[in-house]
Amino acid sequence: MRDLWLFLLLPLSLANFHGVKGCLECDPKFIQDIKSLLEKLVPSEVPGRTQLLEWQVKEMVNISFMVSHRNKMLRVLAVQKAIYLRTWLKNELYKVGNKTWKGVFILQGNLLDIRQNLESRLQEILKDFSEVACSEDCVMTEGPVLDCWSCHRISTQCFKGEYCGEEDPRQPENQEIALFLILIAEVVILGSALLLFHICVTHRRKMKAARRSLETYLDVKLEKLMEITDEKEKEDSGIEK
Repeated sequence: MRDLWLFLLLPLSLANFHGVKGCLECDPKFIQDIKSLLEKLVPSEVPGRTQLLEWQVKEMVNISFMVSHRNKMLRVLAVQKAIYLRTWLKNELYKVGNKTWKGVFILQGNLLDIRQNLESRLQEILKDFSEVACSEDCVMTEGPVLDCWSCHRISTQCFKGEYCGEEDPRQPENQEIALFLILIAEVVILGSALLLFHICVTHRRKMKAARRSLETYLDVKLEKLMEITDEKEKEDSGIEK
């Protein structure tokens, strides 16, 4: 039943996630800053520079999205922590830029190390923050909190329920209602299709019957016309004699 539910609502799930972000991308300038820093790392004469930069920017930005969406408990983070991570990442890229250019492969290796380090740091910070924010004796003093999925700032600093990975007690009931509505919709669609099929078949039969009636009528009329023609020809022949 659960697999069926997930299958039926997969398009809705994808639609809901369309446009969602990660913790670091909530800063409108983040992607552009990373792009600018990476552009400074690759000399203009390097073959395939544009494609290389596009791929590196995508990989760097996707880390934040992937980490924060692995688990609902990794959804919230203190704003100051997000700022810290963005600053750390920029500093790491500055360090690479200050090194002597040794080729594309060396650069890719350095950027891979940065991405792996960023993923590890981000996951650890998100996990630590969630454990504190979701604890029963939560006491938060780190300022505003960021919802990494919607980029909204939340005044609440202690959480429970969905943000802490807890199931909504109404969720099973809502799932059953949604499944029932889906089944009703499928029955209505199937019923409409059968009704349309019945109408088409009935119409086709009526058309066949009407065509047969028309053919019979035309045959009778044609026979009468032939008889009238024959009688007229006989009359004309008698007059000539």
